[in-house]
Amino acid sequence: MLIVGGGGHGLATAFYLARAFGVRDVAVLERGPIGLGNVGRNTTIIRSNYFQPANVRFYELSLKLWEGLEQTLNFNAMVSQRGTLNLFHSEAQRDLFTRRANTMRLEGVDAQALTRAEVKRLVPLVDLDNGRYPVLGGYLQPRGGTVRHDAVAWGYARAASEAGVDIIEHCEVVGIRRDGGRVTGVVTTRGPIDADTVCLAVAGHSSRLAAMAGLTLPIETHLLQAFVSESVKPILDVVVTYGAGHFYASQSDKGGLVFGGAIDGYNSYGQRGALPMAEEVAAAAITLMPGLARLKVVRQWGGVMDMTMDGSPIISKTPLEGLILNGGWCYGGFKAIPAGGMTTAHLIARGVPHPLAAHLSLERFASGNTIDERGAGPFPYAH
Repeated sequence: MLIVGGGGHGLATAFYLARAFGVRDVAVLERGPIGLGNVGRNTTIIRSNYFQPANVRFYELSLKLWEGLEQTLNFNAMVSQRGTLNLFHSEAQRDLFTRRANTMRLEGVDAQALTRAEVKRLVPLVDLDNGRYPVLGGYLQPRGGTVRHDAVAWGYARAASEAGVDIIEHCEVVGIRRDGGRVTGVVTTRGPIDADTVCLAVAGHSSRLAAMAGLTLPIETHLLQAFVSESVKPILDVVVTYGAGHFYASQSDKGGLVFGGAIDGYNSYGQRGALPMAEEVAAAAITLMPGLARLKVVRQWGGVMDMTMDGSPIISKTPLEGLILNGGWCYGGFKAIPAGGMTTAHLIARGVPHPLAAHLSLERFASGNTIDERGAGPFPYAH
């Protein structure tokens, strides 16, 4: 059993295969060192406040696994359930967020409505009456929060290794071997490896790896930037998201504000990003919290994103027997690591989809059963 990709989902899949399903003849192949891919290039947010009921249930599984992760891995992942606050700026947006909150409550997930005054008490930095998009209120998921991304990679890697998984770093896959309609192994920079089952968990490179097996996926690759400010004393106790623009921020344990925005909007595999999106993120930050204009940005980076045609991920078998896909995570990859790993391991070990991930099949794009969380249509850049 080979897992291509030693990021969060690859390592979590390996761990749950060994620990939950007793499958220990597993090797994880990573082209570089563990932790330098997307698992270490994100804004560390966890939450389950989604609109589609099936997505709420899936991400709630992930959030519950996050809550017990440190005990499961015996590793301090710095799980901080400080709350996730989504602000709204119009009556139409209030109605939309209320529908989402009601869907969450029907699924047994926490969602709390906040008035303008309650928003101001929780986040004093917010300018409620900014000239462009006044804040009318918000919805808080108290159990949302952040997790230290590097610790997630290290914790899963150590626990998987202790459970009998082989983790092979600096071993890039450059080809996928097949015999007719089934996979037989991979070709790497360190030689060929035979395997009856190969799982692709390679974040923004899913389409490139699938092409090695002759498959075309409904995925585009885009860049998502993140930023960190200089360290300051505690000023932001929750994760806050700006409803009038794609902006979200939290404060790390080191004191820096960690924030990000939307994807850059063009296809690329570069881990950088461009100035127009950096300017847009800065404008949104200062509009919502003018005091941030005094802070300096000390770091910036880009993650390589799988963007699907409907904005929801793929955990599925493929037309090539023995080839499993975990990908297409769009903006939701980090928060989904525990559930993504558990449900992918279930698919590999049992041969059937996990009940909470059955809707994430690759076949939905052919049948028309897409899961369009935002209602943006079949445009990967719009999700």
